[in-house]
Amino acid sequence: MKKKWYYILLVPGLVIILFFLIMPLINTIFPTFMVKGSLSLEQYSRFFKDKYFMQIFHRTFKIALISSFICMILGVPVSYFISRSSKKLRGLLMACTVFPMLTNSVVRAFAWMNILGKNGLINKILMEFNIIDKPYKLLYTESAIVIGSVYLFLPLMIVSMVGVMENIDNDLLEAAESLGANRLKAFFKVVFPLSIPGLIVGTILVFTGTLTAYTTPQLLGGNSNMVLSTLIYQKTMSLGDWNGAAVVSTVMILTTLLVIGIINKLASRLNERGV
Repeated sequence: MKKKWYYILLVPGLVIILFFLIMPLINTIFPTFMVKGSLSLEQYSRFFKDKYFMQIFHRTFKIALISSFICMILGVPVSYFISRSSKKLRGLLMACTVFPMLTNSVVRAFAWMNILGKNGLINKILMEFNIIDKPYKLLYTESAIVIGSVYLFLPLMIVSMVGVMENIDNDLLEAAESLGANRLKAFFKVVFPLSIPGLIVGTILVFTGTLTAYTTPQLLGGNSNMVLSTLIYQKTMSLGDWNGAAVVSTVMILTTLLVIGIINKLASRLNERGV
Protein backbone atom coordinates (compact mmCIF):
# COMPACT_ATOMS: atom_id res chain seq x y z
CA MET A 1 0.00 0.00 0.00
CA LYS A 2 2.85 2.35 0.87
CA LYS A 3 4.47 1.78 -2.53
CA LYS A 4 1.26 2.89 -4.24
CA TRP A 5 1.38 6.16 -2.32
CA TYR A 6 4.98 6.64 -3.38
CA TYR A 7 3.97 6.28 -7.03
CA ILE A 8 1.03 8.68 -6.55
CA LEU A 9 3.38 11.30 -5.07
CA LEU A 10 5.52 11.05 -8.23
CA VAL A 11 2.60 12.01 -10.50
CA PRO A 12 2.69 15.84 -10.00
CA GLY A 13 6.43 15.97 -10.72
CA LEU A 14 6.12 13.72 -13.76
CA VAL A 15 3.25 15.82 -15.14
CA ILE A 16 5.28 19.03 -14.74
CA ILE A 17 8.33 17.44 -16.42
CA LEU A 18 6.18 16.06 -19.25
CA PHE A 19 4.30 19.27 -20.08
CA PHE A 20 6.95 21.88 -19.33
CA LEU A 21 10.13 20.07 -20.43
CA ILE A 22 9.58 17.02 -22.63
CA MET A 23 6.64 18.27 -24.73
CA PRO A 24 8.29 21.62 -25.64
CA LEU A 25 11.47 19.75 -26.62
CA ILE A 26 9.50 17.35 -28.81
CA ASN A 27 7.60 20.24 -30.43
CA THR A 28 10.94 21.95 -31.12
CA ILE A 29 12.99 18.99 -32.32
CA PHE A 30 10.46 16.84 -34.23
CA PRO A 31 9.70 19.38 -37.05
CA THR A 32 13.42 19.58 -37.85
CA PHE A 33 13.30 15.97 -39.06
CA MET A 34 10.33 16.62 -41.36
CA VAL A 35 10.79 17.81 -44.95
CA LYS A 36 7.65 17.96 -47.15
CA GLY A 37 5.78 15.64 -44.82
CA SER A 38 8.41 12.88 -44.63
CA LEU A 39 11.26 12.08 -42.26
CA SER A 40 14.56 13.48 -43.47
CA LEU A 41 17.96 14.65 -42.21
CA GLU A 42 18.23 17.22 -44.99
CA GLN A 43 18.19 20.25 -42.66
CA TYR A 44 21.01 18.81 -40.55
CA SER A 45 22.94 17.90 -43.68
CA ARG A 46 22.69 21.52 -44.84
CA PHE A 47 23.83 22.75 -41.44
CA PHE A 48 26.97 20.58 -41.30
CA LYS A 49 27.85 21.29 -44.94
CA ASP A 50 27.60 25.05 -44.50
CA LYS A 51 31.07 26.50 -43.80
CA TYR A 52 29.61 29.53 -42.00
CA PHE A 53 27.57 27.40 -39.59
CA MET A 54 30.47 25.02 -38.98
CA GLN A 55 32.75 27.95 -38.20
CA ILE A 56 30.26 29.11 -35.56
CA PHE A 57 29.94 25.55 -34.21
CA HIS A 58 33.73 25.13 -33.93
CA ARG A 59 34.09 28.55 -32.28
CA THR A 60 31.40 27.73 -29.71
CA PHE A 61 32.90 24.33 -28.92
CA LYS A 62 36.43 25.77 -28.68
CA ILE A 63 35.38 28.57 -26.32
CA ALA A 64 33.48 26.12 -24.09
CA LEU A 65 36.44 23.72 -24.03
CA ILE A 66 39.04 26.41 -23.25
CA SER A 67 36.83 27.99 -20.57
CA SER A 68 36.30 24.59 -18.93
CA PHE A 69 40.04 23.86 -18.94
CA ILE A 70 40.92 27.26 -17.43
CA CYS A 71 38.24 26.82 -14.75
CA MET A 72 39.76 23.42 -13.92
CA ILE A 73 43.28 24.87 -13.62
CA LEU A 74 42.09 27.78 -11.44
CA GLY A 75 39.41 25.91 -9.53
CA VAL A 76 41.47 22.98 -8.21
CA PRO A 77 44.05 24.94 -6.12
CA VAL A 78 41.48 27.49 -4.94
CA SER A 79 39.07 24.73 -3.90
CA TYR A 80 41.85 22.90 -2.05
CA PHE A 81 42.86 26.04 -0.18
CA ILE A 82 39.25 26.78 0.83
CA SER A 83 38.57 23.19 1.89
CA ARG A 84 41.62 23.15 4.17
CA SER A 85 40.89 26.55 5.78
CA SER A 86 39.27 26.97 9.19
CA LYS A 87 35.48 26.94 9.35
CA LYS A 88 35.18 30.72 9.78
CA LEU A 89 37.61 31.50 6.97
CA ARG A 90 36.02 28.82 4.78
CA GLY A 91 32.60 30.40 5.20
CA LEU A 92 34.00 33.84 4.32
CA LEU A 93 35.85 32.53 1.25
CA MET A 94 32.79 30.62 0.04
CA ALA A 95 30.69 33.78 0.44
CA CYS A 96 33.24 35.71 -1.65
CA THR A 97 33.16 32.93 -4.26
CA VAL A 98 29.38 32.85 -4.53
CA PHE A 99 28.87 36.62 -4.27
CA PRO A 100 29.49 37.37 -8.00
CA MET A 101 26.72 34.90 -8.87
CA LEU A 102 24.25 37.17 -7.09
CA THR A 103 24.90 39.83 -9.72
CA ASN A 104 23.11 39.68 -13.06
CA SER A 105 25.25 38.33 -15.92
CA VAL A 106 24.48 41.47 -17.97
CA VAL A 107 25.98 43.68 -15.26
CA ARG A 108 29.08 41.47 -15.07
CA ALA A 109 29.48 41.54 -18.85
CA PHE A 110 29.23 45.35 -18.88
CA ALA A 111 31.89 45.48 -16.16
CA TRP A 112 34.25 43.48 -18.39
CA MET A 113 33.40 45.78 -21.32
CA ASN A 114 34.71 48.68 -19.23
CA ILE A 115 37.84 46.71 -18.39
CA LEU A 116 38.61 45.35 -21.87
CA GLY A 117 37.43 48.29 -24.01
CA LYS A 118 39.77 50.57 -25.97
CA ASN A 119 39.42 53.16 -23.23
CA GLY A 120 39.17 50.49 -20.55
CA LEU A 121 41.27 49.86 -17.48
CA ILE A 122 43.77 47.44 -19.06
CA ASN A 123 44.56 49.65 -22.05
CA LYS A 124 44.91 52.71 -19.82
CA ILE A 125 47.40 50.94 -17.57
CA LEU A 126 49.42 49.59 -20.53
CA MET A 127 49.56 53.03 -22.16
CA GLU A 128 50.37 54.72 -18.86
CA PHE A 129 53.49 52.56 -18.51
CA ASN A 130 54.33 53.02 -22.23
CA ILE A 131 53.99 49.30 -22.91
CA ILE A 132 51.78 50.02 -25.92
CA ASP A 133 51.46 53.12 -28.13
CA LYS A 134 47.77 52.76 -28.99
CA PRO A 135 44.83 50.91 -27.46
CA TYR A 136 44.94 47.17 -28.07
CA LYS A 137 41.80 45.39 -29.24
CA LEU A 138 40.75 43.22 -26.30
CA LEU A 139 37.00 43.59 -26.57
CA TYR A 140 34.87 41.85 -29.24
CA THR A 141 37.28 38.92 -29.51
CA GLU A 142 37.10 35.23 -28.69
CA SER A 143 39.50 35.85 -25.81
CA ALA A 144 37.06 38.35 -24.31
CA ILE A 145 34.30 35.70 -24.42
CA VAL A 146 36.60 33.20 -22.70
CA ILE A 147 37.50 35.71 -19.97
CA GLY A 148 33.85 36.56 -19.37
CA SER A 149 32.85 32.88 -19.35
CA VAL A 150 35.56 31.93 -16.87
CA TYR A 151 34.52 34.79 -14.58
CA LEU A 152 30.89 33.75 -14.95
CA PHE A 153 31.25 30.00 -14.30
CA LEU A 154 34.39 29.61 -12.17
CA PRO A 155 32.31 29.82 -8.94
CA LEU A 156 30.38 26.73 -10.06
CA MET A 157 33.63 24.78 -10.43
CA ILE A 158 34.89 25.92 -7.03
CA VAL A 159 31.64 25.16 -5.21
CA SER A 160 31.46 21.70 -6.83
CA MET A 161 35.00 20.81 -5.81
CA VAL A 162 34.99 22.30 -2.32
CA GLY A 163 32.00 20.13 -1.44
CA VAL A 164 34.06 17.02 -2.29
CA MET A 165 37.47 18.14 -0.99
CA GLU A 166 36.27 19.16 2.46
CA ASN A 167 35.08 15.57 3.02
CA ILE A 168 38.56 14.13 2.39
CA ASP A 169 40.02 13.09 5.74
CA ASN A 170 43.24 14.85 6.77
CA ASP A 171 44.48 11.50 8.07
CA LEU A 172 44.93 10.36 4.47
CA LEU A 173 47.29 13.25 3.78
CA GLU A 174 49.18 12.64 7.02
CA ALA A 175 49.52 8.96 6.10
CA ALA A 176 50.89 9.85 2.67
CA GLU A 177 53.39 12.29 4.19
CA SER A 178 54.46 9.74 6.78
CA LEU A 179 55.31 7.37 3.92
CA GLY A 180 57.67 9.96 2.40
CA ALA A 181 55.41 11.96 0.10
CA ASN A 182 55.76 15.72 0.16
CA ARG A 183 52.72 18.05 0.15
CA LEU A 184 52.57 18.32 -3.64
CA LYS A 185 52.90 14.59 -4.22
CA ALA A 186 50.35 13.83 -1.50
CA PHE A 187 47.93 16.20 -3.20
CA PHE A 188 48.25 14.55 -6.63
CA LYS A 189 48.26 11.00 -5.24
CA VAL A 190 45.51 11.38 -2.63
CA VAL A 191 43.44 14.56 -2.82
CA PHE A 192 43.14 14.98 -6.58
CA PRO A 193 41.98 11.41 -7.36
CA LEU A 194 39.35 11.62 -4.61
CA SER A 195 38.22 15.00 -5.98
CA ILE A 196 37.47 13.71 -9.48
CA PRO A 197 33.67 13.41 -8.88
CA GLY A 198 33.52 17.13 -7.99
CA LEU A 199 35.78 17.96 -10.94
CA ILE A 200 33.46 16.10 -13.29
CA VAL A 201 30.36 17.89 -12.00
CA GLY A 202 32.10 21.26 -12.18
CA THR A 203 33.42 20.62 -15.69
CA ILE A 204 29.98 19.63 -16.95
CA LEU A 205 28.40 22.72 -15.39
CA VAL A 206 31.04 25.05 -16.87
CA PHE A 207 31.03 23.43 -20.31
CA THR A 208 27.25 23.33 -20.71
CA GLY A 209 26.90 26.81 -19.26
CA THR A 210 29.50 28.26 -21.64
CA LEU A 211 28.15 26.35 -24.63
CA THR A 212 24.62 27.71 -24.13
CA ALA A 213 25.40 31.19 -22.75
CA TYR A 214 23.98 34.14 -24.68
CA THR A 215 24.61 37.39 -22.79
CA THR A 216 28.38 37.09 -22.37
CA PRO A 217 29.17 36.13 -26.01
CA GLN A 218 26.79 38.80 -27.33
CA LEU A 219 28.21 41.66 -25.24
CA LEU A 220 31.89 40.67 -25.18
CA GLY A 221 32.17 38.93 -28.56
CA GLY A 222 29.97 41.15 -30.69
CA ASN A 223 28.49 40.20 -34.05
CA SER A 224 31.89 39.28 -35.50
CA ASN A 225 32.31 36.38 -33.04
CA MET A 226 28.93 34.70 -33.23
CA VAL A 227 28.29 31.50 -31.27
CA LEU A 228 25.41 29.02 -31.41
CA SER A 229 23.26 30.87 -28.87
CA THR A 230 23.59 34.21 -30.67
CA LEU A 231 22.94 32.41 -33.98
CA ILE A 232 19.66 31.10 -32.56
CA TYR A 233 18.70 34.62 -31.51
CA GLN A 234 19.52 35.97 -34.98
CA LYS A 235 17.50 33.27 -36.73
CA THR A 236 14.43 33.80 -34.53
CA MET A 237 14.32 37.54 -33.87
CA SER A 238 15.99 38.93 -36.99
CA LEU A 239 15.25 36.38 -39.72
CA GLY A 240 12.11 34.72 -38.34
CA ASP A 241 13.56 31.32 -39.24
CA TRP A 242 12.19 29.34 -36.31
CA ASN A 243 12.78 25.97 -37.96
CA GLY A 244 16.43 26.84 -38.63
CA ALA A 245 16.78 27.96 -35.01
CA ALA A 246 15.31 24.61 -33.90
CA VAL A 247 17.99 22.80 -35.93
CA VAL A 248 20.75 24.81 -34.21
CA SER A 249 19.13 24.17 -30.82
CA THR A 250 19.01 20.43 -31.49
CA VAL A 251 22.67 20.41 -32.52
CA MET A 252 23.50 22.26 -29.30
CA ILE A 253 21.52 19.78 -27.17
CA LEU A 254 23.08 16.72 -28.85
CA THR A 255 26.58 18.19 -28.52
CA THR A 256 26.02 18.81 -24.82
CA LEU A 257 24.74 15.26 -24.26
CA LEU A 258 27.66 13.81 -26.23
CA VAL A 259 30.25 15.73 -24.21
CA ILE A 260 28.58 14.78 -20.91
CA GLY A 261 28.63 11.13 -22.02
CA ILE A 262 32.34 11.32 -22.91
CA ILE A 263 33.22 12.97 -19.58
CA ASN A 264 31.28 10.32 -17.64
CA LYS A 265 32.98 7.57 -19.67
CA LEU A 266 36.42 8.99 -18.91
CA ALA A 267 35.47 9.27 -15.24
CA SER A 268 34.42 5.61 -15.08
CA ARG A 269 37.72 4.61 -16.75
CA LEU A 270 39.67 6.60 -14.15
CA ASN A 271 37.72 4.96 -11.33
CA GLU A 272 38.41 1.49 -12.78
CA ARG A 273 42.13 2.22 -12.84
CA GLY A 274 41.97 3.63 -9.31
CA VAL A 275 43.44 6.97 -10.34
